[in-house]
Amino acid sequence: MAKSILSEFIKGLPKAELHVHIEGTLEPELLFELAIRNKIQLKYPTVEALKKAYSFTKLQDFLDIYYAGANVLQTEQDFYDLTWAYLNRAKEDGIVHAEIFFDPQTHTSRGIQFGTVFQGISKALKDGREKLGISSSLIMCFLRHLVELSAFRTLEQALPYKDQIVAVGLDSSEKGNPPSKFADVFAKARTEGFKLVAHAGEEGTEDYVREAIELLKVNRIDHGNASIQDDHLMDALNERRIPLTLCPLSNKALQVVRNMEEHPLKKMLHKGLVVTVNSDDPAYFGGYINENFKAVANALLLNKAELAQLARNSFEGSFLSEVEKAMYLDSIEHYCANN
Repeated sequence: MAKSILSEFIKGLPKAELHVHIEGTLEPELLFELAIRNKIQLKYPTVEALKKAYSFTKLQDFLDIYYAGANVLQTEQDFYDLTWAYLNRAKEDGIVHAEIFFDPQTHTSRGIQFGTVFQGISKALKDGREKLGISSSLIMCFLRHLVELSAFRTLEQALPYKDQIVAVGLDSSEKGNPPSKFADVFAKARTEGFKLVAHAGEEGTEDYVREAIELLKVNRIDHGNASIQDDHLMDALNERRIPLTLCPLSNKALQVVRNMEEHPLKKMLHKGLVVTVNSDDPAYFGGYINENFKAVANALLLNKAELAQLARNSFEGSFLSEVEKAMYLDSIEHYCANN
């Protein structure tokens, strides 16, 4: 099928994004704008110089520049502008529902109040629902390179807002920071009524995926690429319908896969797993959700039926109600019938 036809099909395909870090949507142009607004001196003299630094060989290379970039986020308006920019791009890409990660520890460690971060993001999400028609929810992530006590403190800060935060997650440096390190705080979050997700099996092994499922008792695995190494694990993911939020362009940029043709997405899809396509940190990895769809479609020779199934999976794997899921799934069937 011609690439142009597939691109048009992808563009209009209703979809949900389940794995996007709001701090990772900070485009260089907005980063410079916020730096000027907040009188922050940047290491890079121009937007072009900053973009040239986006060349990574491993996850830590990216994290170093990611955390440095987050320093420009200071006020509620900054977090609003960041989130609003993402939502407008999401609208262009046919996203009708987004479940968005935010990393409060990245900001509270700099003296920014939890409420400042939360209010800026949540106000933009409210406007996104009312003005753009994009439903959304928030997922608060713990930084796994920090101690579990820090995660407990962050959980306490989140409790006044827990009716507006759907889940807690686990991100940052995977190697050397297994899910088991956070078993107690995840148990506490579960008793508070949060859904649970965790990054696992990106740079870590399939054992990290297993730990996230068995010890953290997550509802969803973020990334999960390494699951392909263990048939028994794949069977368990399938039987329990635990979704995987795959991020193809991120995987390529961080050399989790050597090239897109080696990405495990198609094999996982054909085994019946609830695999989804997401952008992760699109400002740094060169593509929002549609670019990720197109990258796997072209490299793995996916057809319209397979792309539609990935879109269906994005709603099946979401934290939407069953009624809401059914509504969005119907919209996919209507779209496919006419395209």
